[in-house]
Amino acid sequence: MTLDDLRGTLIACAGEEESAALNGDILDMTFEDLGYDSLALMESASKIERDYGVALPEEAVADADTPRALLALVNSLTAAAA
Repeated sequence: MTLDDLRGTLIACAGEEESAALNGDILDMTFEDLGYDSLALMESASKIERDYGVALPEEAVADADTPRALLALVNSLTAAAA
């Protein structure tokens, strides 16, 4: 999963109005600073699970507080599943 893939997922789950916050270098910004609450993240995690065929533990998603951390989680799980 790339950062652009994650941006698309976040926009699909939270709506276009949030997309402005996703421009630029956001890898190390917290999801809270980007305007995403835990509900939006869980919805995004569900979409990632469907799209990538991985199971994301809720606690691990909650601990992944930045796009970089969430990408690392998803990519490690997809690599392990391959």
